[in-house]
Amino acid sequence: MSIEQLRDKQGLTETEFLQQYDVRVFERPSVTVDMLIFTIVDEEKENYRRLPEKSLKLLLIKRGGHPYLGQWALPGGFVAKNESVDEAALRELKTETNIDEVYMEQLYTWGDVTRDPRTRVISCSYMALADSISLEVKAGDDADDASWFNVKYSVLEEKKTLVEKNFTFEKTVKITLSNDKDVLEATVKVIEKYAGKAIMTEREVLDSKGIAFDHAKIIQYAMERLRNKMEYTDIAFHLMPELFTLSELQRVYEIALDKEMLSSAFRRKVAGMVTETNQFTKDAGHRPAKLFRFNPHWRYS
Repeated sequence: MSIEQLRDKQGLTETEFLQQYDVRVFERPSVTVDMLIFTIVDEEKENYRRLPEKSLKLLLIKRGGHPYLGQWALPGGFVAKNESVDEAALRELKTETNIDEVYMEQLYTWGDVTRDPRTRVISCSYMALADSISLEVKAGDDADDASWFNVKYSVLEEKKTLVEKNFTFEKTVKITLSNDKDVLEATVKVIEKYAGKAIMTEREVLDSKGIAFDHAKIIQYAMERLRNKMEYTDIAFHLMPELFTLSELQRVYEIALDKEMLSSAFRRKVAGMVTETNQFTKDAGHRPAKLFRFNPHWRYS
């Protein structure tokens, strides 16, 4: 018997079942995508003899309508009926920020019942990494402005509680986002509950200043993922131009991870990931430095 001939307990084939299926039986929530777009930018320098300071930046959109009018949010939007969530993410990335052809990965799906005051909204978040040199950002039609914000991420408190064989790990994180005009702040509590082999993670926004929806929670998670993946993958190279010095690469790692690294240890860490070129920097006031490029074959060597 073919699969088309199989009948369910009501005696219906799949074709018959689909013909009489009522989509109104279950209330359908809306689905959105939210984009976390990170880049590393050279700040303006007063002394041309010093290498420019770098900073990790996140792109935010100033909301031009309700809800959260005038507050800053992650770029994103609703998924259309005729597109996948990946297609929606790519579309929103291009239409709201004028960015495409960059590294992007799906992070997490957010489904708290009350996360959006308009209606029940489930959101798939995506992280994108881009070299700042290639970016030409613009705000979409439903936004008042688009701006890069400096990201500061710090752990305020950590606590571990043991109950019999199970334990709970709590940490409180402060996120500060700033540009030339605005300073946004949020405090997020992360609770990890370990029971045998099961792990449950909860996130709660304790306070938020100027950040719309639950986006402080999403930013916290993205920072956690970015830092973790930089430790064991080559994701950092998506923040780099085609040619770079090892000092520049090390500084990108240090900015994103928020820690200093020994040059010798760092160079051993990335030795297989880079290929030396015969080109040098030509910055005025600095000794020429060897330029490198990413080695995409390092995983297979």
